[in-house]
Amino acid sequence: MILPKASKLTPEQIEEVTAIVTEFDCCIHPIVGAVRTIYAIVGDERDELMINRLEGLPYVERIDRIQSPFKLMDIRSDLSTHKITIGGTTLGEDLLVIAGQCTIDPKNPQYFYETAQAVKEAGAQVLRGGVWKPRTNPYAFQGDDRSLEILLEASRRTGLPVDTEVMDEDQLQLVIDAGVQMIQVGARNALNYSLLRQIGAAVVNRPTIVLLKRSIHMGPLNEFISAAEYIANFGNPNVILCPRGTSPAMDGYRNFPDESIVPLLKERTWAPVVVDPSHSVGKASYVPPCALAAVAYGADGLCIEAHVQPSKGIGDDPKQAVTPETLAKIIRKAKALWTLRENGDH
Repeated sequence: MILPKASKLTPEQIEEVTAIVTEFDCCIHPIVGAVRTIYAIVGDERDELMINRLEGLPYVERIDRIQSPFKLMDIRSDLSTHKITIGGTTLGEDLLVIAGQCTIDPKNPQYFYETAQAVKEAGAQVLRGGVWKPRTNPYAFQGDDRSLEILLEASRRTGLPVDTEVMDEDQLQLVIDAGVQMIQVGARNALNYSLLRQIGAAVVNRPTIVLLKRSIHMGPLNEFISAAEYIANFGNPNVILCPRGTSPAMDGYRNFPDESIVPLLKERTWAPVVVDPSHSVGKASYVPPCALAAVAYGADGLCIEAHVQPSKGIGDDPKQAVTPETLAKIIRKAKALWTLRENGDH
């Protein structure tokens, strides 16, 4: 819809607007109101260049879109009934829990093997483990290719599918060749459209799932969903949205907790939403209430950092990883809350 600043467009302005939309195989249809005439764009109104050119006209107040800016991830799309299954759990039908260490220590693989078994016993269906890690400090541990084999060995020992983050094309190819079941896009790369395209192309005709975290500085929800569209546009719609807190941080928390956006996402997209409370709050003692809040808001799952001995971990584990015992309590309470929620009980 084109809303003019004046009560209606002049004949000359109509001619200019018509010329613009015609270039994009659209036309305009005036809707006459008591105070102002608005102009409907008939056709596919999602072309950004067309919208930008119309919004740049001095006599146009604003453009209100009726169509969604994303064709595939929209809740009304043909993919609205698409289901994603991993670890024996179909998202939306049961609570999915992804758990494990922030960073795999290649010098102490036994910690990861023990953690993998412990999170399985606690009830997690997917094992997470950081092979490569984005670091603000260039001198901090950046991960190690050798950790990929540790991750795969833990998967073989437990039977759990695995989730790990990739940051570039080389890492992407390594995890694809290794058969990693879930590829994670971290907050720093959530708006790296080149990488999103590469991932989309790499997972075509594969059962691979992509866990897309929300960018640290991401604003509008449509920007988050559109990032997922970059991946799904290649042909594999197995994309999960993962809120994990944004900047600026709330005093006392690592980030600004954003689990409350779950119902807003679910109004716009069919994509499952799995919340990461660990990075959201950044402190182990705060993770349980944040996790339960996410489930109460309607999350389809949780992604939680856990370690058999957090103080012995590296990366973020010493401060924000929960113990397997705490993880088991979170899962038990979260599943009880899930049942109450699905039954409509309050």
